[in-house]
Amino acid sequence: MFTDATNHITACHSPSSSSAIHSNAYNLNKAIDRAQKQLLSLQDEDGFWVFELEADCTIPSEYIMMMHYLGEIDEPLQAKIANYLRPRQSEDGSYPLFTGGVGDISCSVKVYYALKMAGDAVDAPHMSRLKDYILSQGGAAKANVFTRIALAMFEQLPWRGVPYIPVEIMLLPRWFPFHLDKVSYWSRTVMVPLFILCSLKATAKNPNKVGILELFVTHPDKERHYFPKRTLLNKMFLGLDQFGRTSQPFIPKALRQYTIKKAKDWFIERLNGEDGLGGIFPAMVNAYEAMLLLGMPKDHEHVVTARKAIDNLLVINEYDAYCQPCLSPVWDTALAALALQEADKSANEESLNRAYDWLKSKQLSDEPGDWRIRRPELAGGGWAFQFNNPYYPDVDDTAVVAFAMADSGLADLNESVQRAAHWIAGMQSKNGGYGAFDVDNTCYYLNEIPFADHGALLDPPTADVSARCAMLMARIAREHSEYLPALERTINYLRSEQEADGSWFGRWGTNYIYGTWSVLAGLEQSHLPKTDPVFTKAAQWLKSVQRADGGWGEDNYSYHDVADSGKYRFSTAFQTAWAVLGLMAAGEAHSPEVKAGIDFILRHQQADGVWNDKCFTAPGFPKVFYLKYHGYDKFFPLWALARYRNELNRRASSLPASGIHTIPGDRRASSLLACSIHTIPGDRRASSLLASGIHTIPGDRK
Repeated sequence: MFTDATNHITACHSPSSSSAIHSNAYNLNKAIDRAQKQLLSLQDEDGFWVFELEADCTIPSEYIMMMHYLGEIDEPLQAKIANYLRPRQSEDGSYPLFTGGVGDISCSVKVYYALKMAGDAVDAPHMSRLKDYILSQGGAAKANVFTRIALAMFEQLPWRGVPYIPVEIMLLPRWFPFHLDKVSYWSRTVMVPLFILCSLKATAKNPNKVGILELFVTHPDKERHYFPKRTLLNKMFLGLDQFGRTSQPFIPKALRQYTIKKAKDWFIERLNGEDGLGGIFPAMVNAYEAMLLLGMPKDHEHVVTARKAIDNLLVINEYDAYCQPCLSPVWDTALAALALQEADKSANEESLNRAYDWLKSKQLSDEPGDWRIRRPELAGGGWAFQFNNPYYPDVDDTAVVAFAMADSGLADLNESVQRAAHWIAGMQSKNGGYGAFDVDNTCYYLNEIPFADHGALLDPPTADVSARCAMLMARIAREHSEYLPALERTINYLRSEQEADGSWFGRWGTNYIYGTWSVLAGLEQSHLPKTDPVFTKAAQWLKSVQRADGGWGEDNYSYHDVADSGKYRFSTAFQTAWAVLGLMAAGEAHSPEVKAGIDFILRHQQADGVWNDKCFTAPGFPKVFYLKYHGYDKFFPLWALARYRNELNRRASSLPASGIHTIPGDRRASSLLACSIHTIPGDRRASSLLASGIHTIPGDRK
């Protein structure tokens, strides 16, 4: 987790320690140039950008636990991961899911176990405080399903303390209430190898015999309340769970061996080389451990490759180390490209060409994929989130990449854009919206099964993903009217999802500020006038949550309590950028709120040209898993500054009626306004510029 703790990172993508610029005269052009230069310097020679993607302390802890499960402990690496974990403890002894959040018992249990494995004494002050917090929350028995499964594998609690998930689930027909096709891609890839681990009751080697009995209020063998009863439907599923356990001894051995092979074949087909099963850490680890449990030798090609995929997620620094949940090169590259295009398409053409050449090489076509189960006749054309993940193209990434390509105006991109747009239109759900990976993944009752206590089993349509699909289709529909029906359905969906206060929920970014920017940016490309209430209500909400310092900020706690939507204890550059971009998309470029937001971004730019927001930026799964995209404070503020400059320049082009007379091709009007004319309230430059016939934006004192 990202905090103010000492963290000796040497990677080029590390948070900057540069001092911020303090000046009373902010030069918009110079600020953009500095940010642009720094972002360009971070581009890989192959053309992509990839920034660190950090999660909470659960995954680094699981990496230590994996080493002890296997009995293969890299002591120096373990020590570095422990160094990463210790400073991220909260004052109450707990470990939260995001910076400044409340403690989470499941994360806290795993961190305690990992640190104890790493050699931390149980009576050390930080361990005592952590143990006291866990016990105050009811003990380790109250941890979530994934944590309890890990503890069962380490023989710290009985297998009856975890849901019954036999591998025979692989045989259930599609008409059955539960089927793999009815859950999200991340659930599938995690669950299938986990079926094997749980059916065979995998046992960790645990060479040092580390246990955590001290974390249980009631002895785990005597505990009778591993499964809280939430709803009537949940109680019914618990009854089915108990029936399954009772019938387990009657499963024929031949049937079990058949279904184990079926599960093994399923995930091996999707192993995805050194990018790993599903491209996500939990699935990769489960697959790796399942292959070893089934007797595959350590030097088997699949086993070796699976381990490389896991270790490719490590960020190893001089003093500490952590494991990322996945990698985000396609997402980072598309957003960086959009920021650079907004800044200067012409000057950045060489860099953009390299980025799009790389992206073109990653576009999918006829590869097999789980999405084809719902859309067997639809031609491929999407992009994954990771370097490679062909079974699981990402709808959100595809829409952003294709829109960026269309927006670039560069040659030889039209075919890629058209293929992507065709795929996007075909992935629309019945309600007009879009999920991130699947169509109509909306069997909400499945969130009540005992395994789904995290509430993140599904991938239903969301406003933010749908908005970016609308953004692409609206752009393409200007010349291809066949996309208009799908676009209209998406616009209707977005209208239906707008909150009463004018905002939209952000599924993949924190939170209502992200959702509102996403939708406004999408609708800006459509035929809707800026006077439409869908715009005006959203703009009013963004203005209403602006902070006194001119910026915006929103806590991840808004996922837990909607009363905190749009609120935070401080402003952030990336969320201020979202808000400013959203307001400009709504036609509010010359409002005092936008100017104040730009002032905030400029004030917080560092000497190296970028920003450093010390907080998490997005949910992986709301309420249970959060992320810090380390690129967000690099490209979003640049994007906002550049868009603002372009809005000023567009205004300057209409200034002959206001006192500035230009000749065709004369750049002075735009350069005068953008070069150093961005003023702060009270800046005397505003009055001197007025004497020269140049207008300042609303909010400047004149």
